Amino acid sequence: MDLALLRTFVTVHRAGSLTRAAALLGLSQPAVTSQIRTLERQLGRPLFLRQARGVCPTTIGDELAHKIAPHVDALLAIAEADLGEPWANRTLHLAGPPEFTALRALPALTPLITQGLTVRAAHGMAEELFEGLAAGHHDLTITTSRPRGRLFTATPLCDEEHVLIAAPRWAARLGGAAVLRDKGVQALEHLPVVEVHESLPFVSRYWSAVFDSKPPAVGSVIVPDLRAVLTCVTAGAGIAVLPRYLCEDALDTGEIAALLDPPVPPLRTYFLVVRTGTLAHPHLARAHEWLLRAAVSW
Repeated sequence: MDLALLRTFVTVHRAGSLTRAAALLGLSQPAVTSQIRTLERQLGRPLFLRQARGVCPTTIGDELAHKIAPHVDALLAIAEADLGEPWANRTLHLAGPPEFTALRALPALTPLITQGLTVRAAHGMAEELFEGLAAGHHDLTITTSRPRGRLFTATPLCDEEHVLIAAPRWAARLGGAAVLRDKGVQALEHLPVVEVHESLPFVSRYWSAVFDSKPPAVGSVIVPDLRAVLTCVTAGAGIAVLPRYLCEDALDTGEIAALLDPPVPPLRTYFLVVRTGTLAHPHLARAHEWLLRAAVSW
């Protein structure tokens, strides 16, 4: 049986989506769909049920994936080793938000780094990142803005949930999420706010999505890094809105508390952006694939 078909099958099973699997494999979605159908014809069994969002494996599909996935991974590892790792011993110029790059992207790329890939990381605002990418200063950027035009190719990476947080003493003073739901945004009007910019980008987005209103006029503490925001909130400096991935450990340990659990939390999508056509470079394609693969569990 064709190893390429089995690799595509395992990738779709893990990704839960033909679109995401296509991005991971560097193929078009019709090509992935065609390969899955070919495998289903060869086996005489349906492997996935198509749904409005993604695909769901059938019982046969689940059983097959559990049997073959370790063997497919091993064969691919051997094949890549025999090719001499064409992506290794190259330099990847990566750019993105400093917190996301530090806590998500670089750990995900570490297996490639240990095998010879060199990484140079930079950060900046979205427009700066796009300018640097266009000029060739960056190979791959991670942004929360989808670029327009044909110069760039953007692939959705993951969604980021935003959480309204405070130190436990502030949460106790407010009386808990039930009280906050009853009183609404008025209960937060006189509390100090910690943010990364005077425009209050995170708080403004949260207030608009959850309360349909504008936030306080100014922030009490403005710091240049989301990790510094978390440190200030943990120390009791005020309330803030942060990505869940950044504050999840502090929430689990009780150092901070989530003030509200809205039915539909505000989300922000990250994109992997490259200059169109540059995924033909093996080291860039490998890093792109590795980040998409890691993002399945983010």
